[in-house]
Amino acid sequence: MEFLKSFAHPDEVMALVKFKMGGCEAVMPKTDPKSFSKTLQKCYVHLNNTSRSFSAVIQAIDDISLRHAVCIFYLVLRALDTVEDDMTIPMPVKIPMLKSFYKNLYDKNWKFMESKEKDRLVLEDFPTISHEFRELAPIYQETISEITRKMGEGMTVFFERDLITLEEWDEYCHYVAGLVGIGLSKLFSASKQESEIVGKDTYLANRMGLFLQKTNIIRDYLEDQNEGRAFWPKAV
Repeated sequence: MEFLKSFAHPDEVMALVKFKMGGCEAVMPKTDPKSFSKTLQKCYVHLNNTSRSFSAVIQAIDDISLRHAVCIFYLVLRALDTVEDDMTIPMPVKIPMLKSFYKNLYDKNWKFMESKEKDRLVLEDFPTISHEFRELAPIYQETISEITRKMGEGMTVFFERDLITLEEWDEYCHYVAGLVGIGLSKLFSASKQESEIVGKDTYLANRMGLFLQKTNIIRDYLEDQNEGRAFWPKAV
């Protein structure tokens, strides 16, 4: 029944057929990366190097201004997440760093050279990312800055207390993933490629983020334990 509903959106059916026949490249818009600024080209290199699954999806966005906004949004949050994951950063340094991270978007010189994480390059080359952030339309900047501020603040909550109940697990997943869904929905609406209601339906966007984050936590349980991280509620 759900498949039959797709026929009301023939453009989506055609995209699925193209993807099935030709893979990611078949559905990506034909654009010349050489037409981008040098800093924007570097951002897409960082996107390809750090993203497990989102790179192809982001680069398949038709609207070029929205595509750039989502690319920068991803890289900013990847940098923030890299700080959170880095167990070599002392807590007295990490907590204020996360809480104030959004301010770095407007500091053209800020970078962090002391991370040991595999994705540390997004911190070391953050001036490139923040430069392209400031090139975005103000409405995109506002959303990205707001989500970065809320996420950085939320990440610190469970540094200071254990993650015990399922309700607390939902709260943690909201901070690190639900906010991503909310931010993306707001970007989509701001671009006029989606209706205004998409950006306002924060409940649905949050629930989708929770689902994806919990899937990742389950998948990475052993890796996180070996690295000294714990994102699993003790009540389970």
